[in-house]
Amino acid sequence: MTSTPTSSPDANASQAHPSHEGRPTPMHSIDPTTGETFATYDTLTPEQIEDRLQRAQTAFGTYRLTTFAQRAEWMARAGELLHERKHELAALATREMGKTLAAALAEVEKCAKSCQYYAQNAEKFLADEHVTTEAERAYVTYQPLGVVLAVMPWNFPYWQVFRFIGPAIMAGNVGLLKHASNVPGCALAIESVMQQAGFPQDVFQTLLVGSRSIEAILKDDRVKAVSLTGSEGAGRSVAGTAGAAIKPSVMELGGSDPFIVMPSADLDLAVKTAVTARTINNGQSCIAAKRFIVHEAIYDRFVNGFVDGLAALTLGDPMQDTTDIGPLATPAIRDEVHGLVQDAVQKGATVLLGGQIPQGQGNYYPATALSDLTPDMQVYGEEVFGPVALIFRVPDQQEAIRVANATRFGLGSSAWTNDDAERARFARDLEAGSVFINSMVASDPRLPFGGVKASGFGRELSRHGIHEFVNTKTVSIGAAPDAHKSKTE
Repeated sequence: MTSTPTSSPDANASQAHPSHEGRPTPMHSIDPTTGETFATYDTLTPEQIEDRLQRAQTAFGTYRLTTFAQRAEWMARAGELLHERKHELAALATREMGKTLAAALAEVEKCAKSCQYYAQNAEKFLADEHVTTEAERAYVTYQPLGVVLAVMPWNFPYWQVFRFIGPAIMAGNVGLLKHASNVPGCALAIESVMQQAGFPQDVFQTLLVGSRSIEAILKDDRVKAVSLTGSEGAGRSVAGTAGAAIKPSVMELGGSDPFIVMPSADLDLAVKTAVTARTINNGQSCIAAKRFIVHEAIYDRFVNGFVDGLAALTLGDPMQDTTDIGPLATPAIRDEVHGLVQDAVQKGATVLLGGQIPQGQGNYYPATALSDLTPDMQVYGEEVFGPVALIFRVPDQQEAIRVANATRFGLGSSAWTNDDAERARFARDLEAGSVFINSMVASDPRLPFGGVKASGFGRELSRHGIHEFVNTKTVSIGAAPDAHKSKTE
């Protein structure tokens, strides 16, 4: 049975039953603009988790035999439903985790496009590859692994999940979602979309469970692999469990992305993009630009424009069209961000903008810019998950690359230059899973997405992502005995 809220924002959810003594701790949807709890959800008991695992295993037995055409029909319908239900889904995301309504709408539409992309391309990506050998026939075929666990974060509550769903489910796997505990409504809404799209029962299930349940679920023999998007700490824990159980995993973890600006860049466009790149999703994005590394020849011009652009943003109710930055998802996240800022200031950083918690209710934090940063500051080496920009002055490209790489993270990077030699060197030498020249970092279903170093391993999206959770099986068929030769030869 699907757990549902006592007061549900999802019109397609069924009525909830009250919590009972001895049941696991319920989950709550808390509005980050007010601190109000607006829905409560029962979490699964151990018996219910066992039931879900068995149902997933049973579903895989038949779903793996469906055709690409059948799966594509269901996946395309999921994309249509996301478009049709986008206002309902977006409002739910905004209310649960605080992103602006405009950003939430764009996120749902992006999910819809990803569904369509994999509906159209999965069969081509997983087509048998024929190889010439001494055998009569040899080929490589791609077969689903089985039940795949997805452990997903709250900051993009739909996109992170659908970029898993598209490749994994189209490959013939079945999915179990353990979503972040502050977005249970979004988690159930995703399950609702998949069911409404026509996917067979139990091909995709949401598990409303706490993080303590992940290890036991992942160790279960019925679960064959795991995909996690989340913090570095979560990645280390889940990847360790998967490794000990010898199960494949994809880890998309944190980032401290550099945004490098060189003298030949279109400075006005770089400034405008920098403001967006730092404050996207209220600054709570692993691929948001966080460290702005600027050549000294244009440093003052860039910083003046950048700070003015940040100052012009409106902090407020994320449901309003005029709002640019909404609240951070939880009080704890705001406290952590502010703690990093305070530590930097105490150690000599200069506050160019912001840096103070506003009065009133809600988890609001203003756009903030810091300069004069040194390695002894906590903010120098940590991922800042809020609208705080770190600004560095450098004398040349070599130093820009050194500063950019002086982090344990390596997710994305953005470099702004119109010099061909500089572009080539940035593409070669930046230690990151992606390098975007003259544009901000963004995920795209057509391109592989992932990082290096502490930002994780494996890739999502494109043909690379769909190959992560398949058995790449070699089939070799030996030549038949020559019928014209005698048995004695």
